[in-house]
Amino acid sequence: MKVKQTKYMRLSGLEPLVLNENSNFINVGERTNVAGSRKFLRLIKEEKFDEALDIARHQVDGGAQIIDINMDDGLIDGKEAMVRFLNLIAAEPDICRVPIMIDSSKWEIIEAGLQVVQGKCVVNSISLKEGKEKFIWEAKQIKRYGAAVIVMAFDEVGQADNYDRRIEIAKRSYDILVNKVNFPSEDIIFDLNIFPVATGMEEHRRNAVDFIEATRWVRQNLPNVSVSGGVSNVSFSFRGNDGVREAMHSVFLYHAIQAGMNMGIVNPALLEVYDDIPKDLLEHVEDVILDRRDDATERLLDFAETVKGSKIEKGVDLSWRENSIQERITHALVKGIDAFIIEDVEAARLQAEKPIDVIEGHLMIGMNVVGDLFGSGKMFLPQVVKSARVMKKAVAYLNPFIEAEKTDKQEPVGKILMATVKGDVHDIGKNIVSVVLACNNYEIVDLGVMVPPEKIIETAIKERVDAIGLSGLITPSLDEMVYLAKEMQRQNFEIPLLIGGATTSKAHTAVKIDTQYKNAVVHVNDASRAVTVVGDLLNKKTTHEYTAKLKADYDDFRTKFLKRGKEKSYISIIEARKRKYKIDWNTSEIIKPKELGIQVLKQLSLKELEPFIDWSPFFRSWDLHGKYPEILNDEVVGEQATQLFEDAQAMIKHIIAKQLLKPKGIFGLFEANTINHDDISVQKKGEEIFVFRTLRQQLKKRDSIPNIALSDFVAPKQTGKIDYIGAFCVAIFGAQELADSYRKKEDDYNGIMAQAIADRFAEAFAEYLHKQVRIKHWGYVENENLSNDDLIKESYKGIRPAPGYPACPDHLEKETIWELLEVEKNIGVKLTESLAMWPAAAVSGYYFANPEAKYFGLGKITDDQVVDYANRKGISKEKARKWLHPNIAEE
Repeated sequence: MKVKQTKYMRLSGLEPLVLNENSNFINVGERTNVAGSRKFLRLIKEEKFDEALDIARHQVDGGAQIIDINMDDGLIDGKEAMVRFLNLIAAEPDICRVPIMIDSSKWEIIEAGLQVVQGKCVVNSISLKEGKEKFIWEAKQIKRYGAAVIVMAFDEVGQADNYDRRIEIAKRSYDILVNKVNFPSEDIIFDLNIFPVATGMEEHRRNAVDFIEATRWVRQNLPNVSVSGGVSNVSFSFRGNDGVREAMHSVFLYHAIQAGMNMGIVNPALLEVYDDIPKDLLEHVEDVILDRRDDATERLLDFAETVKGSKIEKGVDLSWRENSIQERITHALVKGIDAFIIEDVEAARLQAEKPIDVIEGHLMIGMNVVGDLFGSGKMFLPQVVKSARVMKKAVAYLNPFIEAEKTDKQEPVGKILMATVKGDVHDIGKNIVSVVLACNNYEIVDLGVMVPPEKIIETAIKERVDAIGLSGLITPSLDEMVYLAKEMQRQNFEIPLLIGGATTSKAHTAVKIDTQYKNAVVHVNDASRAVTVVGDLLNKKTTHEYTAKLKADYDDFRTKFLKRGKEKSYISIIEARKRKYKIDWNTSEIIKPKELGIQVLKQLSLKELEPFIDWSPFFRSWDLHGKYPEILNDEVVGEQATQLFEDAQAMIKHIIAKQLLKPKGIFGLFEANTINHDDISVQKKGEEIFVFRTLRQQLKKRDSIPNIALSDFVAPKQTGKIDYIGAFCVAIFGAQELADSYRKKEDDYNGIMAQAIADRFAEAFAEYLHKQVRIKHWGYVENENLSNDDLIKESYKGIRPAPGYPACPDHLEKETIWELLEVEKNIGVKLTESLAMWPAAAVSGYYFANPEAKYFGLGKITDDQVVDYANRKGISKEKARKWLHPNIAEE
């Protein structure tokens, strides 16, 4: 419905833009937004403003009636960039003929833009998020500059995410603007928050309906205002499927415009003509947008598989099924489609002389295509793992026929032993490398996790493997790898040793491992390199030359690395303590926790944790590098990242519905004081119950720069003040069992996915619990209102460092946390002999609340602190050196 207005918004560039009852929908172009366009961000960073102007010109030529300009990026001087760009636009009549939307979360940037912009613009945006007073002040400034304003449906409580909250915030904002600020009502634009639908979460079902109905209410009850929004958000859960997205945008806009939405950000390239949407797709999409059926999401997800590319088709694209058997098998392997592989493999078997010929012929031809595409960067790791799933299904079908004919199986090009070393439980990376190598016809002997060195050696000899691959995530794993190298040398092994895992590096491999083994040692930092490296190592024609080159490279690297280390200067531990981080304990506020003691969490829902997930590490675990959500639009990996993300969302929905993963956590808040410079005494009613030992930076720094230890953030005993500290452990149970259930079905892709998701939930749990501690249990912050991005950036007050990480690399302190909280007894999380946590999806650490507490890296320490630490902890110097050696400076 068109809503009659008595006053109309009038905007202008060089030409006027009037929004009245006869106006069509006003489209806002957002490609001149550093957060919305990677290309525009790059051009602004490189100060290629002339090329950036071309993006603005292209938007206007493409039909944008307003262009949104945003310069909010940490590596840009936003104020300077905004002023410069607006001044340049003012000299381009073909661009500045349309109104400008000045978009920023920083008032100084908005005001700088208002001072130079031509015509009457729109400010994006203000809200009640930081309270009524700031809202009024900003509105008065915008009114003084004569601009219109977008008002976000956001207040002190948070974003409006349902119908009632939307109209409540809109009504309150309108009353303040019109009655207290005397802001022209026709210059108010409400952004009522467009959120995704069809996410699989029950609470998201009404996202579109609530927006549409709230729009109708706002246009009927708040005279003269406009309603806007970012339309692409509604289809977020279908990224990568342009056909469905086009339909969703068209359906959403059709109903939202009828309700009174009259402007918004829409990509015309992702918009289908409403009447041209096939009726079956239209029905499925409207069921979701309008929340007409309980099973609408499931039905659309299923139907989406019948939508090919960006064009709508009424059935699944099965044209490839008309090709030859070889083409069909290759297509299935490249695309990761397993629906027809048994049928095609059977057809190939009936034509072949022997069943083994299908593997050596049809399947390997297809996998060679996969390998070529992967090697050339045209396929990415998640796709390769899906290809492996199809391959395994085909081979599993053929194996009984091969056994029945007693035919020798296809000879692999090599046999690789893979193992996560003793004491370590992390194997996602190892599993990915194993799958990639298996795709390239290497036989994998996977010994799993926590594998003793004796078993690795014994199995390598028994299986006559061609190479050994070792994986590890925690620092003690590095020692295990060194020991394995020594043992291989002692027993005169001549096979290559591959090193991988999060804590491993070329530096450690060159300095510590390569020196212990005369044959090839190579650090493999990602799965995409594994095939090439192993191929070179096992190629009889080139292996000696390649190994010699490796040895020379590592020798050169080692020499430069050790020389670089010696160039740094260190001070004694006594001197470092004199240069500690000094807090004025007379003025520093110490807040007593509202709830002292230990609390156990066993009834938490994964739904509560999901909003706290940091997705960027998830993509890195699959060798897709980029920051979320920008990675979904990346020119190189965006399409695959989107597919991977959709698969993860589908699995999360399945996990939550079936309760396949179980979160458990424990934390405690205690009285504490610093004693003996670097120790933290944990107390109960004034009596010491445990002591945490911390380590102090010893790198020589400028006079004004302190040498920090974690103990600096807790009040010393001699101040007479009682301070506090916290400790925690959270874990996700069931991931290994879930992953194993997939692997039994020859589905490594979902097996790896299950473990990766569990890791993300564990980190999300840690973030969720830290927030609960800050605002509720300790309660040292009030009215904290941080976004998930803010949490990822650690913008909160206080820190949660973890033993084994840069500020406190001594894993031994985990034992103290386990004793203090009785972790294993209370929630079942165990420590291995190398102090890795089991289950692997687990996080533990401390809580510090002082406002001056900050994260830092310990760096290298000298032997005098190692000896001091051993004495304080009551352990031998040898044991201290064993655990601290990655941080001990070379003599």
